[in-house]
Amino acid sequence: MNKAVYITTSEPESGKSIITLGLMRMLLGKTKKVGYFRPIIDEKPEVEIDNHIETVLSHFDLKMDYDECYALTGHEVIQKKNEDKDDEIIDIIIGKYKELEERFDFILVEGTDFAGEGVFIELDINVLIAKNLGIPAIIVSNGKDKTVDEIESNIQLAYDSFDEKEVKVLAVVANKVKLKHVKEIKTVLKSKLPSNVFSYAIPLITCLDNPTIQEIVDELEAKVLFGKKHLNQQVGSFVVGAMQLRHFIKYLKENSLVITPGDRADVVLSALQANISSNYPKISGIVLTGGLKPEKAILTLIKGLSNVVPIISVDKGTYEIANEIGAIRSHIYANNKQRIFTSLSTFETHINIGELSKKLITYESEGITPRMFQYNLVTRAKKNKKHIVLPEGEDARILRATSRLVALDIVDITLLGNEKAIKRTIEKLGIPFNFDKVNIINTAKSEYFEDYANTFYELRKHKNVNIGIAKDLMKDVSYYGTMMVHKGDADGMVSGAIHTTQHTIRPALQFIKTKPDVSVVSSIFFMCLEDRVSVFGDCAINPNPTAEQLAEIAISSADSSLAFDIEPKIAMLSYSSGSSGKGEDVERVRNATEIVKKLRPELKIEGPIQYDAAVDLEVGKSKLPDSEVAGQASVLIFPDLNTGNNTYKAVQRETGAIAIGPMLQGLNKPVNDLSRGCTVDDVFNTVIITAIQAEGL
Repeated sequence: MNKAVYITTSEPESGKSIITLGLMRMLLGKTKKVGYFRPIIDEKPEVEIDNHIETVLSHFDLKMDYDECYALTGHEVIQKKNEDKDDEIIDIIIGKYKELEERFDFILVEGTDFAGEGVFIELDINVLIAKNLGIPAIIVSNGKDKTVDEIESNIQLAYDSFDEKEVKVLAVVANKVKLKHVKEIKTVLKSKLPSNVFSYAIPLITCLDNPTIQEIVDELEAKVLFGKKHLNQQVGSFVVGAMQLRHFIKYLKENSLVITPGDRADVVLSALQANISSNYPKISGIVLTGGLKPEKAILTLIKGLSNVVPIISVDKGTYEIANEIGAIRSHIYANNKQRIFTSLSTFETHINIGELSKKLITYESEGITPRMFQYNLVTRAKKNKKHIVLPEGEDARILRATSRLVALDIVDITLLGNEKAIKRTIEKLGIPFNFDKVNIINTAKSEYFEDYANTFYELRKHKNVNIGIAKDLMKDVSYYGTMMVHKGDADGMVSGAIHTTQHTIRPALQFIKTKPDVSVVSSIFFMCLEDRVSVFGDCAINPNPTAEQLAEIAISSADSSLAFDIEPKIAMLSYSSGSSGKGEDVERVRNATEIVKKLRPELKIEGPIQYDAAVDLEVGKSKLPDSEVAGQASVLIFPDLNTGNNTYKAVQRETGAIAIGPMLQGLNKPVNDLSRGCTVDDVFNTVIITAIQAEGL
């Protein structure tokens, strides 16, 4: 049974971080407890911690201490080798690994970086470590600027090194290859390697290979003059501005880094003007060389133009700096979320996750953890891509979430709002944003405006709505977005970051309407607790539901639970358990429970039941020993909005649980409401569950 995998490279700068990030995300989606381990890390005097470890621990929120994630530094390994203590190296690595093996279901082990020793020596070290840990390997090769034959030869050499030592190789990955060679490389590798070894090829992704401005600042020890908040901007290419202006400006490309002497104010100002011009591409930053800076008056002018363009200053000459920048290696850092998302998307695009996960994980986990749940959400949404409209397109949280959703290629997005205002906000935030993949609509100027207004008039004229009122309402983003869903021009809508719940839901009730067998729209939250995912309903919509409404909420919540692969065990919550309690509120819950049993006898349900008896197995069995639900409830139905809303917020704040939702139930098409205090993660998750809701329609 596999309990670990060893990611290794055949040469420097292979880009194995893409594989590490992609595998960690996949493993967390399939396995309850996943650990991360680096047998040997590079030791760099200028940094206190290993970047690989920091990135993985931070992004995936792994409950591990930094020191337990590695065994030795490169310096310690060299010192022990010089003292002929090779066996001690392996003993230390095995000891640290075994400690983790006892705690985790699966361990992702990442090999060395080929930064110090010779290639063949490091390859032998990685083979030796994998052999002694008794775990299979995945080999990653650097295909940049190589022919198909060279790539195949390098991978074959690495594979033979592992195979000779009887280390099983699960897969090989040719990374950074020319796009035109991807298919050929996969075919060649498949023909040369054994049939039980998976072969993958990933094309060179420019935005992952080139450095960010921050990396350039760090490498050159540059001084940041402007744009400190935008140092994570990605460099696409670089252009030297040492020629006449009319010639220089023709060489600007998307995300160009402009390198120019600090006294060339004409080049600096023209580059900044080009950046805001619709006729020229955006630039990623400007490097001023020679230790020179523009005069004070020019700096004042620049300050008004460069709020989103980083401008840095270095002492060395222009061409020396250009060569140094060209040699800078790009890395993935914990705070560069966009690069991480791009890496994850790249991995999932070019690696067959289904076949690889079956080979890696040879056992089934019981239950579902929050990480598994969230992974499954993203996987499902990507498999059947939907189109979601976000009416509050000018809100910063909406734009940040959209940037992430587009980078991961999860859904298609339409933003409602003023395009210029949206672009200004994007520039101010300094986030990467692919406008080619996002549709932006100004409602009043839309080509569909007249059709939507006429449709609304026909639907509501019996309510004394005339065409003038219809047009006024259709300018409202909530009405327009809801009409997009009604007409099939979008699959679902998410709103509420700025607007009230009533403002979001009212249009849906007016013309999307409820399903034929539903009389009340309700909501649920997916509460992602430490070791399980529970469904809480209704915590957002109905203040004082009747017994009949409570029963309907319970049935809708059970169906939603099933739709998201959570087995429904329904607890109808009250202040007493079983038959002991008396009073109107308890009777209402008791009646609701009986209605559910009558309408849906196949559902497991208990009520009335107290919260502790519903979720704590020991308490549940003591109070209701014969219950199928007590102590193991997955769907918790609250008796009223006051109880439900306060409880979900208390659980969220006190336990650190992630609350995904609210997700509305009962409408013919999915429209979901955000809290006005929502985070970027809330928007991201709600869009995904909306897309999944749309699958069943």
